[in-house]
Amino acid sequence: MTAAPYRPSLSVDVFLDVICPWCFVGKRHLDAAIDMIPDIDIAVRWRAFQLDPTIPKEGKDRRAYMLDKFRDPARIDEIHGKLTDIGMAIDIPFAFDRIAITPNTLDSHRLIRWAGAEDLGTAAVEGLCSAFFCEGRDLTDEATLAAIADEIGLDGDEIRDRLATDIDLEIIRAEIDYAGRIGITGVPCYVMGGRYAISGAQPPEMMADAFRRVAAELSTRAAE
Repeated sequence: MTAAPYRPSLSVDVFLDVICPWCFVGKRHLDAAIDMIPDIDIAVRWRAFQLDPTIPKEGKDRRAYMLDKFRDPARIDEIHGKLTDIGMAIDIPFAFDRIAITPNTLDSHRLIRWAGAEDLGTAAVEGLCSAFFCEGRDLTDEATLAAIADEIGLDGDEIRDRLATDIDLEIIRAEIDYAGRIGITGVPCYVMGGRYAISGAQPPEMMADAFRRVAAELSTRAAE
């Protein structure tokens, strides 16, 4: 019986926040990068990070949040315009004008964690980012999160019940603390094989090349 050909593998821990538009861009670039290297098994694990942990549970008015962060309305328009152009090229119809509330994302990260346990973590990230950036849905609302859970194949009623408790909140907070301890100050950040990291929404070609190089190096080390 002929043995199956060897396939290198690589774990990629992606630290992100669903209110970060560059994380949404980076997620799409990651999808494209993985498609470029079908001969490597890429295991993606989504990790929690918060751009602003001071946002209250009920969220913050979007315009006030953006003005507090960037001060200049013209600067905000410039950023949104650039992202809109980038999004058009990768099928992300950013609709910043539809966003009324910038949420605290602890509950979104809990949903991603629970989805990941069912191999639906990537679908959860896509669903949450699309809901927020393209539809302006309120991610502080447990009903909204439950609906997104339903849309990706989870039991929305069960997710709503979990969100009403503190289940896994401390785990998410610990993961966010861990990101800080290992020096992650911005997202998206991709940690490859637990050894190397690349930051930012890098082009898919660059990401695919990095994944291939790290997978090859780790395979060589394992064989020594």
